[in-house]
Amino acid sequence: MTHHLPAGRATAGPYVVDVTPGTAGWDHSSLRVLELPAGGTHTFDTGDSEWIVLPLSGGCTVVADDDFGHDSFELTGRDGVFDGVTDFAYVPRDARATVSSAGGGRFALTGARCTRRLPARYGPASGVPVELRGTGNCSRQVNNFGAAGVFECDKLIAVEVLTPGGNWSSFPPHKHDEHRPGEESVLEEVYYFEFAGHEGTPGLGYQRVSPSGAGRTDVLAEVRDGDVVLIPDGWHGPSMAVPGHHMYYLNVMAGPGAERAWLICDHPDHAWIRDTWQDQPVDPRLPLYTAPERSA
Repeated sequence: MTHHLPAGRATAGPYVVDVTPGTAGWDHSSLRVLELPAGGTHTFDTGDSEWIVLPLSGGCTVVADDDFGHDSFELTGRDGVFDGVTDFAYVPRDARATVSSAGGGRFALTGARCTRRLPARYGPASGVPVELRGTGNCSRQVNNFGAAGVFECDKLIAVEVLTPGGNWSSFPPHKHDEHRPGEESVLEEVYYFEFAGHEGTPGLGYQRVSPSGAGRTDVLAEVRDGDVVLIPDGWHGPSMAVPGHHMYYLNVMAGPGAERAWLICDHPDHAWIRDTWQDQPVDPRLPLYTAPERSA
């Protein structure tokens, strides 16, 4: 398996990124990135997977049609991933979904094979918990739009992480590739990256995945806009943002467990770093933004 997919490597059909269980060589997690011109429309069958349509830039209309009815959701979206929290739409398995955008944009389709069919739903930006995780140069922001315990799905877990330039996130290195009830869950994971440029210079970062006892994934990759890293197993982290360029990544996870839970195990050589966080402040650049307030 090729675990680092530079921008353009995972392009297929209408998608600039198309990672499926078949192309990734695993069983559950999917990520597609769809670019639409102004007035563009794309229709797809959800098949045996549930999907969240998440605007990366621009807004769109999402329509879900199936034997249970017709649902339509207007997504305001956002200018870009460094500009604000976005609303989103959940589309169930065994449906036909249409994404259309009057102004054009780029939209992530985060998916997971599942067995339960849940209703189509709208997720408001105001309902997305924005978490500040870590302190010092391990500080990062997590937009928990599709986290377990936040938004109901059958198998899918998805979050956004924003790391200020010069910081390390996904640290200490952690893994979720063994079934240990109450301690660790088995989850296949996709990382999709974007970076803030500076005066026309694109950003970049680095991603490390090291082998664990449960697998042999070994990655040290320079990552740029549109790159994808596949993590079927292994210790993942750090994700390093070079100074001067904020880093964004979208995490998509799913696995075989009966419980939908993100349970991780820290690398024993580096777990101690968490004990130092209480003595350091959170990076003052965070949050880069907060979720909008709920309307009355």
